[in-house]
Amino acid sequence: QVQLVESGGGLVQAGGSLRLSCVASGVIVSLNRMGWYRQAPGKQRELVAGIFRGGTTNYPDSVKGRFTISRDIAKSTVYLQMNSLQSEDTAVYYCVASPAWVGPYNYWGQGTQVTVSS
Repeated sequence: QVQLVESGGGLVQAGGSLRLSCVASGVIVSLNRMGWYRQAPGKQRELVAGIFRGGTTNYPDSVKGRFTISRDIAKSTVYLQMNSLQSEDTAVYYCVASPAWVGPYNYWGQGTQVTVSS
């Protein structure tokens, strides 16, 4: 079974930066898509970054220009660099993955808390 384990969350001041990491294990098929979702209290779950195996990325307007997703295929690891953090970015961040090129992400991590103080 595929497992995704996140790390790097924590408390940061507004305007600061954090880098999240996610390591995939138990992978027997190629994870052609990986990404990061976030869930904040009182708000809908939001995909904040996605990346295809070939390197193509996508971001919603809420984080575009501030967040950058990347992956190291050899290390089975995906990263999320978060800059210019705002209090509105406070949420639990989940690593997600799928072997399919389209459709929903079917593998989810346990999440890591990011708290931005002002």
